[in-house]
Amino acid sequence: MSNLQQQRNDITHIDGNLHQNEAARIGIVVGRFNGFVVESLVDGAIDALLRHGVLGSNITVIRVPGAFELPLVAQRAAESDRFDAIIALGAIIRGSTPHFDFVASESAKGLSSVAIDYNIPVANGVITTDSIEQAIERSGTKAGNKGSEAAMVVLEMLAVLSQLDIDDDYDNDNDA
Repeated sequence: MSNLQQQRNDITHIDGNLHQNEAARIGIVVGRFNGFVVESLVDGAIDALLRHGVLGSNITVIRVPGAFELPLVAQRAAESDRFDAIIALGAIIRGSTPHFDFVASESAKGLSSVAIDYNIPVANGVITTDSIEQAIERSGTKAGNKGSEAAMVVLEMLAVLSQLDIDDDYDNDNDA
């Protein structure tokens, strides 16, 4: 075996999996605005979590007025230490004013900040579309269900972070 091949074989790979989720405590923060679309996202997220072993008693759905309010409640949920991961769900549909851009940008920035500040997976399942038709497509028809996808993201991130915690212990043992 060549040195290059040996080096390739020595590379550590960390991949998330979707198993052993029974104990995962998941908060789902939901913006009620555009509820006709958002409720399909919630159903998709809950279905995905249950199908991958998360216990119903470990899922909490928290409703807020809209997407702009999601980061504050996600932050409070993260501060509470009641959740291992948070899924944020909402729908922002472009109108004729720049309001769409402000809400979408601030919601995304705020959710990202919560993940970094509290060291907790936060999946941004807020769909942003140009039309109602696009929103319907992304909430369970032609383009899949973005709520389900957000649920899968937090499960995979929990697995990746768990492995990094284990690998940190491994690295410390090997430093001696």
